[in-house]
Amino acid sequence: MSAQQPEDDDVYTHGHHESVVRAHASRTAENSAAFVILHLTPGTSVLDVGCGPGSITCDFAALVSPGKVTGLDRSPDIIAQATALAAERGVTNAEFVAGNIYDLDFEDETFDVVHAHQVLQHLTDPVEALREMRRVAKPGGIVAVRDADFHGMSWYPSLPELDEWMELYQQIARRNGAEPDAGRRLVSWAQSAGFTDVAPTSSNWLYATGQQRRWQARVWGERVLHSAFADQALEYGFANAADLARISAGWHRWGSTDDGWFLIPNGEVIARA
Repeated sequence: MSAQQPEDDDVYTHGHHESVVRAHASRTAENSAAFVILHLTPGTSVLDVGCGPGSITCDFAALVSPGKVTGLDRSPDIIAQATALAAERGVTNAEFVAGNIYDLDFEDETFDVVHAHQVLQHLTDPVEALREMRRVAKPGGIVAVRDADFHGMSWYPSLPELDEWMELYQQIARRNGAEPDAGRRLVSWAQSAGFTDVAPTSSNWLYATGQQRRWQARVWGERVLHSAFADQALEYGFANAADLARISAGWHRWGSTDDGWFLIPNGEVIARA
């Protein structure tokens, strides 16, 4: 471990606006962590790092019961929401704790599976985070990570507002010291963290039906105006209010099309400890 804890300085590009948390709560093990499911057998112990509102974590708990699942996030408010979701769903084998991915408060070799979904892309030191995840994985256990690749995203029809959105997102994320094109770097990061057994895969999120387009447009139309993304765009001087309004309107214009397509590629890695 380094003397400094980078997470103290890490800035979360998305923040925890209601529009962000609502979108994250729609994620399930099936639609966001299918590459891990085969490794989740009854009795397996799991650490879900950066668990967010807990929807994936609770799914994991159902798959590994009576095994125990621990969800960890740096935001106490989000941990409270995840705890409430587990109670609402009657999940009794999951607990949620606040913590630092660079300094996990667990003994060496504690968990069979250590998982992080859409986390590494937001960190200033993803390799150090992977080293720490490896530390708490049991020998023969796995570290499983999945991250989107922003420059790999594609959409139709071609709208200048979405091009502007992509450029702005890249600017903000990189100003925060993060790597928005994380998906393509996961193998390299895992190797740099000391893993020698690394199995890469990829999977997509696709928004191409009317309902999916409207959902995605509403999510990003709100984020562009109201989330930490908007606050940072203004604070860093990368955009003004009129720019953000134009980009938000472009998202809604895309969402109202009859033939729109938006593809988000995700890199995935199963790395054996």
